[in-house]
Amino acid sequence: MRHPKDKQLAIRRGESDVVSAACGIETTAKLPLLGWLTFSTPGEYAGMRLDQVLAKLLPEYSRSRLQEWIVHKQVKVDGAAAAIKQKVWGGETIEVMPQSLPSERLHLGEDIKLDIVFEDECILIINKPAGLVVHPGNGNWQGTLLNALLHHAPQLSEIPRAGIVHRLDKDTSGLLVAAKTLTAQTALVRQLQARSVKREYLALVYGEVERNGTVDAPLGRHPTQRTKMAIVEEGKPAVTHYGVAERFPGCTLLRCRLETGRTHQIRVHLASIRHPLVGDSTYIKGAQKCAPELRALLSAFPRQALHAAQLGLEHPVTGEWTEWQVPLPEDMAQLLGNIRVEISPRPQAKEG
Repeated sequence: MRHPKDKQLAIRRGESDVVSAACGIETTAKLPLLGWLTFSTPGEYAGMRLDQVLAKLLPEYSRSRLQEWIVHKQVKVDGAAAAIKQKVWGGETIEVMPQSLPSERLHLGEDIKLDIVFEDECILIINKPAGLVVHPGNGNWQGTLLNALLHHAPQLSEIPRAGIVHRLDKDTSGLLVAAKTLTAQTALVRQLQARSVKREYLALVYGEVERNGTVDAPLGRHPTQRTKMAIVEEGKPAVTHYGVAERFPGCTLLRCRLETGRTHQIRVHLASIRHPLVGDSTYIKGAQKCAPELRALLSAFPRQALHAAQLGLEHPVTGEWTEWQVPLPEDMAQLLGNIRVEISPRPQAKEG
C-alpha cells in the first residue's frame, strides 16, 4: 500500500483509480459509494491522538467531522472500533468510511424547479426565489431548496444538509452556493468562517439614508420573542456595511455587504438604525414616514425587499476567485419602477 502522505488512498473495493481528480485530490462525491479508505499510520505520528492523525491524513475534512465519524463507528484501528482520544504508535491499519451520518440523510428529493446560475462537479450556484424555504424545519418539512437539490443531484444525500453551507430567509431572493462534495463543503465553510466570501444584497429601506455606513452589533435570539433576532450583548459578532445605491422621497435603495452571516442580520441591523426593510412585518415598528404618494405602494409590498444580488468566492478546487451576479427579481424591479413613476414630474397641461 502506498503511503497516504503521497495522497494515494487504498480502497478495499479495488477502485482507487476513481479517487482522483474532478473535485480535489480525493473525489468525495464518489467516496461514500466506494467503501472504506485504508491507511497505514506513519511512524512520525507515533504517540498522537487518532483524531489528530486523521486531521493530517485527511486535511480536506474538518476535525469535528472526523470526530463524528469516530463516534459513529465509521473509523477502525486494526479492525476494531476506535475512540477519539485513542493514541496510535505507527504501523496500525486505519480504516475510514467517509459518509455523512444517517441522521443527515432523512430527506427526500422533490421535483422543484431550480434557477441554476452555475454548476460544475463541486459546487452549485442557485438563484433562489422569494417564498422558497432553504432547509426543512419549523413546519416546513417538504418543498424546500434542500428537497430540490436532492432531486437535482441525488448524490447530495451523502453530503450533510445536501451541501448547503449558508442560508437565505424564506422571503429573501438571490444567490446561494451549495457544495456537491464533502471536500468542497468543508472548503466553503472555512471561507465563510474566515469572512472571505463576498455577499452583496440590494435592500429597499424606509427613510432617506444620508451616507454610507457600517453596523457592528452582536446578534442573538430576542430575549422574549424567540422567533426573532435582536442586538444582544452576549450575541455573536455581526457586521453589515451599507452604501446608498439610489434615493427616493422617504425610502432608499441600499447595497449591503456582509462580513458575517447571522440569521436576519441585514434586517435587524438596518431596523436598529431606524431604516427597516420595506415589507418586513417582523421588524417594522409602527407606521413609517415616507412620501404620501409612495405610502400605499410601499405598505402593499408583501415581503422584505431584500435580494442577494452578488456572490463571490474562491473555487474550492481550482482556487480561482469567481463572482456571480443576478438582476433584481420581478417583484422588486416592478416596485422600484413604480416608485420612479410615482415621483417623476407630471407633465403640465397647456392652457387655452
